[in-house]
Amino acid sequence: MSDLPSILIIVAFLLAVISLVQPVARVLRVSQTVILAVVGIAIAAISSFLLHSSFTDLFNKPAELILDFPITSQVFIFLFLPILLFQASLTLDVRRLADDAAPILVMAVVAVVVTTAVVGLALEPFAGVPLAACLMLGAIVATTDPAAVVAIFRDLGAPPRLTRLVEGESLLNDATAIAIFAVLLGYITAEQPPAVGAVLLGFVRTFAGGVLLGALIARAFVALLPLVRDLRAAEVTLTLALPYLIFIICERYLHVSGVVAVVAGGLVLGAMGRSRISPENWRFLDEVWEQLGFWASSLIFILAAMLVPRMVRGIDLADIGLVLVVVAACLVARAAVLFGLLPFLSLLRLGQRVSTPYKTVILWGGLRGAVTLALALSITENRAVSHDIQRFIAIVATGYVLFTLLVNGTTLRPVIKLLRLDQLSPVDLALRNRVLAISLVSVRDEVASRAQAYHLSDETLAATVRPYEDRIALVAEAQAASEGISERDRLSIGLVALAGRERDVLLEHFHRKTASPKVLEAMLQQADRIVEAARQGRSDYNKAARGWLEFDRPLRVAVALHRLTRLESMLAQRLADRFETLLVSRIVLEDLRRFATAKLLPVLGPRMTAILREMLDNRIEATSKALDAQHLQYPGYAAALERRFLRQYALRLEEREYRTLLEDGLIGSELFHNLRVELQEEQDTVLRRPRLDLRLEPQTLLAQFPMFATLSEEELGKLAGLLRPRFARPGERLISQGAKADSMFFIASGAVEILLEKRRIRLGRSDFFGEMGLIARKPRSADVVALTHCHLLELGGSAFHKTLENNAAMQAKIAAIAEAREQMNANPEPEPEPEPTPDPDLARPVEPDPSPTSNIIALPPPPRRVAD
Repeated sequence: MSDLPSILIIVAFLLAVISLVQPVARVLRVSQTVILAVVGIAIAAISSFLLHSSFTDLFNKPAELILDFPITSQVFIFLFLPILLFQASLTLDVRRLADDAAPILVMAVVAVVVTTAVVGLALEPFAGVPLAACLMLGAIVATTDPAAVVAIFRDLGAPPRLTRLVEGESLLNDATAIAIFAVLLGYITAEQPPAVGAVLLGFVRTFAGGVLLGALIARAFVALLPLVRDLRAAEVTLTLALPYLIFIICERYLHVSGVVAVVAGGLVLGAMGRSRISPENWRFLDEVWEQLGFWASSLIFILAAMLVPRMVRGIDLADIGLVLVVVAACLVARAAVLFGLLPFLSLLRLGQRVSTPYKTVILWGGLRGAVTLALALSITENRAVSHDIQRFIAIVATGYVLFTLLVNGTTLRPVIKLLRLDQLSPVDLALRNRVLAISLVSVRDEVASRAQAYHLSDETLAATVRPYEDRIALVAEAQAASEGISERDRLSIGLVALAGRERDVLLEHFHRKTASPKVLEAMLQQADRIVEAARQGRSDYNKAARGWLEFDRPLRVAVALHRLTRLESMLAQRLADRFETLLVSRIVLEDLRRFATAKLLPVLGPRMTAILREMLDNRIEATSKALDAQHLQYPGYAAALERRFLRQYALRLEEREYRTLLEDGLIGSELFHNLRVELQEEQDTVLRRPRLDLRLEPQTLLAQFPMFATLSEEELGKLAGLLRPRFARPGERLISQGAKADSMFFIASGAVEILLEKRRIRLGRSDFFGEMGLIARKPRSADVVALTHCHLLELGGSAFHKTLENNAAMQAKIAAIAEAREQMNANPEPEPEPEPTPDPDLARPVEPDPSPTSNIIALPPPPRRVAD
C-alpha cells in the first residue's frame, strides 16, 4: 500500500495529531518532542495490536495503512532534513555569530569529536562489532535537537548571547556529526578500508567543500532576488527551492556534505537577504519558514517514533546494558566539554562565562531526536552494512533516544527548579514589583476616569477597582521588602531598559525604511552589542555605545585605498554610510531621551534617571559633533540626506492618512489602491540614496580657517585644488620626528597631539601643523599623533611654497605664527596636574565620550608652540 490517496490521508491524520499535541505539552509543561515521541510510539503499537488482534477486524484497514506507510531514511534525509537545517540557520544572525565564532566552532567540532571518540571507545569492549561501527554510533548519538535545546533556554530567560551560543553550537553540531557519520560509513562499506589519514582528509574535504559550495550557491540566489523584488510569493518560493538544490547538488553530484552546505547557504541568505528583501516581506518569509520548520520537525519526529517498535524488536538485557554505556559515555563527554573546555575559553576571553547551573541544564538537556533516528534507519536500509552492525546501531541508537526523551526530557523542568533557574533574581523581582505597582495604579486611575466620563455609579466603580486596590497593596508590601536593591543594580536596570528601547526604535526605523537597509542592519547589530554590554555595567555600555562613532574596518580599508590609489568610489560609499548612521543615531538618541523621562523616571526614580539622561546627553553631544563635522565637509550632501529623511516621513504620514480614510469608509478600496500605487512609486524614488561626491564644495570647508578669511572665492578654489583630503584614526602617527618635512596639515575636524620632550600640546579644528619644517626646510622636530578620528587637509611642500609666494598676506600670517611658536618652544610652560578620575559607574557629572570631531583642547589665539 503506497498509493497517493492513502499517503495523503495518513499525513493529514498526523498533522491533526500534531496540532493537538501542542496544547497537551503546554498543559503538562513537557517538551513537545517528548509528547510527539510518546504519541508516535503509541500510534505504531496500537496499530500493530489492532492488526494482529483476533478481537475485531474493524480497524484492520487503517492499522494496515499506518504500518505500511512508506517511511524510509531517504524521506527523512532528502525531504525533511534540508528544511529543518535551512530554517534553523536562516533565523541565526551570522554577523552576531561571527563575534562568537571561536567558542561556537570549538564547542561544535570538539564536542562532536569528543563524544564520537568516548562513546566508540567505551562500547568497543562490549559491543562485539568493529571499532569503526562503535565510532559511527558515537557520531549518530552526538547529534542534538537544536529546537528542543533552544526552547529550554528561551523558557529560562537566558541571556541572548548564551542562547545564541547554544543555538549555533547545536546547529553546527548536527552538521559536523553527520559529516563524520558519512565518512565512517564510507570506511565501513569500502571493500578496502582506507588509511586513517585518508579518512581525515576526506572529512576535511567534505566539510570545507560543503561550506564553500553552499555559500556560493546561496550567493548566486541572492543575486536573483532583485528580479522578484517586492513579490513576496516569488521571494518565498525562491528560498524554498534553495535548500533542496544545495543539498542534492552537493550530496549527489559534487560529493561534499550536503548538510554542511545547507547550513552555510542558510547563513548566507540570512545575512545578505535582509538588506535585499523589504522588512514586511522578510517578516512574511520568516513566518512561512517558521511554519515549514514546525511541520517538518513535527512530522519527522512522529514518523521516526512510529518506527521505534520495529527498530527495537528483539532487544535483550545485553542491549539495554549497551544503551546505559552510551548514556554514561555521552554524559562524560558532554561534561568534559562543558566543565573543562568552556571555562578555558572564558579564561582566554573567547567566550561568555557560563554559570554552573546553566552548564548543568545544558548537560542534562541534550535531547536526541529525529536526526539520530533517521541516521540509524539509514544504516538498517544499507545492504553493504552487515546484519550485526545494523542491529547494533538500530537498537542502541533508538534506546538512547528514548532515554533522553523519557528520562532527561521529563525531568528537565524539575532539575531547572532544583537549581532555582526558574526564579527571578532580586533585581528582577524589585523591577517587577515597581513596574507592576505603576501599571496597576495607571489602570485604576484610567478606569475611574472612564467611569466618570460615562456617568457610571460609584458602586459599580468601587466593585471594579477593589481588586486593583488589593493588588496594589500587596505589591506595595513586596516592594517595601525589596527596597534594599543597590544603586548600581538600579543603574544596570536602567541601562538594559535603554539599550532594549534603542534596539526597538531602530527596528521601527528599519521597518519604515528611514535609511538604507544595509546601514540600519549594521546599526541593529551594534544595538545588540549595546544590549549585551548594558548587562555588564556603565563602562561597558559607554564603550559599546561609542561604536556608532568609530570608523569601522570597511571605512578604514576605503581610507587606505584612497590614500594609496586616490580611488574615491569605495570611500564615498562608506562615508555616505557614516552620514546615514550618524543622522539616524541622533534621531534615535533624541527618542531615547524622551523615553527616559516618560517611562524610566517613575520606575527608577529621579537620581538614576538623571544619570541616564546625562549619559544620553553626552552621546547626543558626541554624535552631533561628528555629524557637524560631516556637515562642514559636505554640506550639500548633508542637506540632501535630511531632505530625504523628512520626505520619507511625510510619505509615511500620507499613507497613514489614506489608510485612515479607507478604514472610516470615506474612500473605497479601488481609490485607496490607486493612491497607494502612486505613493509606492514616490517611496521607491526617495529610498534611493543620493550619491556622495568627495569633491563637493571645498571652498566651504576652507572658509572655516581664519587664515583664509581674506582670500577671494577664486583664490579659495585654486587652493582647494592643491589640498588632498586625509582621514586619520585615533593613535595614527601623522608626523614622525626626524622625518623629512614634505607637507603641512589643516585640521578640518578632530584633534591631534604634539609629543614634545617635556610636554604635550593638543590641537583641534581650524588649527594647522607641519608648517615650521617647510619654512625652515629642516626635518620634523616632534611626533604628531591623532587623538580622535580626524579629517585633515594636506598641502604638499611645493604647493605650500607656491601658495605663499602668490599671497603676501598669508605668508605674513604664517610667518608670524611660526615665530610665535618658536618662542614658545624656547619657553615651554609646565603641564597642568591631572584631575582626579571620578567613580566609573555612579559619579556625576559624566565626562562626555571623545568623538571624531571633539576639540579636546580648544586653544584660541595667541599662537601656540607647535612642532612639525
